Amino acid sequence: MHPVKPLVFVLCLLPMVYCVYQVIALSLGHSHRLGADPGEAIVHFTGQWALRLLLLTLCVTPLQRFLSWPRRVRRMLGLFCFFYALVHAVSYTTFLLGLRFTDLGGEILERPYITVGFAALITLLPLAVTSNRWMIRRLKRRWQTLHRLVYVTLVLALVHLVWQTRADYTEAAVYGIAGIALMSYRILAVNRWFRSVRRESR
Repeated sequence: MHPVKPLVFVLCLLPMVYCVYQVIALSLGHSHRLGADPGEAIVHFTGQWALRLLLLTLCVTPLQRFLSWPRRVRRMLGLFCFFYALVHAVSYTTFLLGLRFTDLGGEILERPYITVGFAALITLLPLAVTSNRWMIRRLKRRWQTLHRLVYVTLVLALVHLVWQTRADYTEAAVYGIAGIALMSYRILAVNRWFRSVRRESR
């Protein structure tokens, strides 16, 4: 095992440990940092980390190229991204909807930012399911095609964030700039690959 993998695992787990600690402090009546609406704070916190880990997952390839960052941590980052996105959805259903599952369909259909967020979670599901080595061998070239879906996920996640932002757009702007930069890098990389293929075919 590469020595960086346990470190990345611990670092990815720390936000959840922090969140659980705050919930325990709240339940015991101790001071906490969840604010006046703890449920909404948890939903926002887990959504933040899902998006951050999605961006970090997309950073692995350029970091590997320029700084020799180990590419093998990308799968772990991607799985943690799905984990936080799933906790984000469960937290929304639990704390903001009060486990009223009959209302969930209406929320998805009536609130555009919920629709987009739910779509982002759905696009993450096949990426998480096919992230193991067995699926990589089974799908072969189709695996890479499928995992380009991550850029669709990124667009949906950014739209989800912007759509629900009501006042301060600073956070959304920072994530948006990072996302555009990563997608631009990907587009340039694909263009370079096409040019190299054309030169070889001549």
